[in-house]
Amino acid sequence: MTVKTRFAPSPTGFLHVGGARTALYSWLYARNQGGQFVLRIEDTDIERSTQEAIDAIIEGMDWLGLNWEEGPYYQTKRFDRYNSLIDQLLEEGKAYKCYCSRERLDGLREQQMADGEKPRYDGKCRDGAEHDADAPFVIRFRNPQEGTVTFDDHVRGSIEVANGELDDLIIRRTDGSPTYNFCVVVDDWDMGITQVVRGEDHINNTPRQINIYHALGAPVPEFAHVSMILGDDGAKLSKRHGAVSVMQYRDDGYLPEALLNYLVRLGWSNGDQEIFSKQEMIELFSLKAISKSASAFNTEKLLWLNQHYMKTMSADYVAEQLAWHFNDQKIDVANGPALTELVPVMAERCHTLKELAESSRYYYEDFAQFDAAAAKKHLRPVAQAPLELVKDKLAALTDWNAEAIHQCIQDAAAELELGMGKVGMPLRVAVTGAGQSPSLDQTILLIGQTRAVERIGKAVEFVANRANS
Repeated sequence: MTVKTRFAPSPTGFLHVGGARTALYSWLYARNQGGQFVLRIEDTDIERSTQEAIDAIIEGMDWLGLNWEEGPYYQTKRFDRYNSLIDQLLEEGKAYKCYCSRERLDGLREQQMADGEKPRYDGKCRDGAEHDADAPFVIRFRNPQEGTVTFDDHVRGSIEVANGELDDLIIRRTDGSPTYNFCVVVDDWDMGITQVVRGEDHINNTPRQINIYHALGAPVPEFAHVSMILGDDGAKLSKRHGAVSVMQYRDDGYLPEALLNYLVRLGWSNGDQEIFSKQEMIELFSLKAISKSASAFNTEKLLWLNQHYMKTMSADYVAEQLAWHFNDQKIDVANGPALTELVPVMAERCHTLKELAESSRYYYEDFAQFDAAAAKKHLRPVAQAPLELVKDKLAALTDWNAEAIHQCIQDAAAELELGMGKVGMPLRVAVTGAGQSPSLDQTILLIGQTRAVERIGKAVEFVANRANS
């Protein structure tokens, strides 16, 4: 039997981290088992489903690299299939028409809650009821009233629910549209889904759906219900914790590999290992290793992972991802070093690609003024001589490389009998406009000879003007 899993989001919002983790676990299990992965868009909530959300879900899956063999399927295009099976259940007496009004059902619910009972349909129309010929009706599934539903969950073990706890759920609305719980069963049956990986909020749906599988004579897939993700403060994950669109992580400067690595560890582990390539995830992943406990989202951990990937992945690949951020910040990369040269130098100092782009502007654009605090501290009259000497030495270089640049700075310090800091700090402010940068020789190398010499000249002029003021 071919293993087949699916990710089936509702397009009522963007793909967020909780959904992305579910998709990842489903995808990894299919890959681990040599199976197939299906993408299905569960858009039966027509009023709330949007094309924008569908596009965002697909964009997020593409960015994460979670490719699928089948789909995307859309439930709204399969209504004829669902309704034909509902009609079949009606004919077989496994479903029935319910004419209860909204007012009656609301009153029933209020009374049950007031009595401390679990709100549920009381079965008034289960065996027929008086009604007007033209009265609107829904179709309810005739749930068994005896016995229990038992299933072995890959994450939570054996789960048993008495049928007496389950009511007769609506499977077709008054407008003729089928409902979520029925559509899901038919889809998983038709698409040959063997394992369903989804959030723990679906556990209550599972016994109801299993009874529908049995009524249709369909095979029941295996289930794995994963725990929720909490914020680092223990509260339900919200936007302030990171429950935003997956594409917001792209916009914020994260690599997809870092986000995947982070998400896989939010509820799954392999010993104490923290860093996983995608191939390692595939080889090591199992549903049994998913934790029952809720996981806490930790942005600091994600930032640490992201920097690790920025430093260790190929500069060519990181540069491809980085280019989007330079373009987004309107920095023309034609006016400076190749991004592949920039990545090894700046990744040590930045946690995100967005930060790297923001911090690298001086490599590509001249700055209008020096940082006030850095200039006040380092561009003082005593800096004039070392700046002039280094400028002359750099201008005279015929071989522009980091070693030669370093030697120029070192020679200037030796000739003036100054410590390297007395030369290096004014020089750093001169060429970058601020007091922090990667190693000075690498920084000056990437800024370029002409631009570096011109900037040092401006710094000398700034110091002279300051001395005369």
